[in-house]
Amino acid sequence: MLRMEGASLLAERSGEQLDERRAAQVSKAESRPNRGFHSILEQDHPYIFIDSCMQIWPDADFANAHRHGVTGYAVTAWRPLADVDGALGGCMYWHLLARLHPNIVVAVRAEDIRQAKEQGKAALIIAAQGGDWIGYKLHRIEAFQRLGLRMVLLAYNRTNHLCDGLIDRTKSGLTRFGHKVVEECNRVGVLLDCTHTGRRATLEIMERSEHPCVFSHSNPSAVARSVRNIDDEQIKACTERGGVIGLAPWGPAVMRPGTQHWPTLDEFVDMIDYVVQLSGSADHVGIGTDMSLGSYPDHSRDPWGEPDYIGYTKDYDHHVTSNLRSPKRALDGFCEYPQVLNLVDRLLDRGYGDRDVAKVLGENYLRVFEQVWG
Repeated sequence: MLRMEGASLLAERSGEQLDERRAAQVSKAESRPNRGFHSILEQDHPYIFIDSCMQIWPDADFANAHRHGVTGYAVTAWRPLADVDGALGGCMYWHLLARLHPNIVVAVRAEDIRQAKEQGKAALIIAAQGGDWIGYKLHRIEAFQRLGLRMVLLAYNRTNHLCDGLIDRTKSGLTRFGHKVVEECNRVGVLLDCTHTGRRATLEIMERSEHPCVFSHSNPSAVARSVRNIDDEQIKACTERGGVIGLAPWGPAVMRPGTQHWPTLDEFVDMIDYVVQLSGSADHVGIGTDMSLGSYPDHSRDPWGEPDYIGYTKDYDHHVTSNLRSPKRALDGFCEYPQVLNLVDRLLDRGYGDRDVAKVLGENYLRVFEQVWG
């Protein structure tokens, strides 16, 4: 546990006003069948909350994107296995969205996110889950950076020409061209994300990178054993180089072996405690919810058959829910964005101070963004 560092929020939280506001503003999962639609916060909280991994779908409530308690959404900008044409269209869509909705901006600097908070807007951070679109054309990285790309993971689950994916071959690390991609991302200011990437590849990415890297939505496997999570060596390699572990309140990555219940917010905070204690401070923890705005689509299947990739949601699908649009794909107590207030409560109750809460919700990411984006 960390020492209490301030009282600015404690006075508010001790009063009935905050409790009444939360009761009116935060809906329960049972009354909200689609996880992509969130309650409204009539009065925003004081923190900059950056979600380092989420998705936005066409039926999202764009007009209220700034009213859920989130300042910065790191949006999965295009499908993970998209080619360069798909990536280009996906990238430009977010600029169109910002043009159509005055409450939304595309963030290309850390300062853009701070300004969005001050102006009551939502900032979109363009992020790529997968590097297939790069092909063997190194210049595409700078081109997309100029178009607003600010985060990229090199392989999404499946091995590609850059490195191993998480559920494919996981012992070969980076390819020689992958080495060049890491260097080019460093040069132009694109943050390297190691989630969904093969273990050896993540270690090689972090070792080769001159800048801090992040895991945008990964949890410690020491707490919840899952192929989807990361081990202590990966956590230390990231945090010792100044990076951030974006812990994910995504149910299948929080569910512990042998359990059958809907994972709770308290079990998620145990993971925050674990990374804080392993790294020595709250300076390297963030939040990557893997939630969505709008209706999450069903996963498509190839009728010709698919490789026998490692499955990591089977137990969750059986015991909790297999419905990809259910709020129960997140946590009991944190299944929609305004319930980040519940997370604030839990952190304060466990002895974290206001400053540490601010770091976990967004300031740690802002520090890395400023360093990498320039």
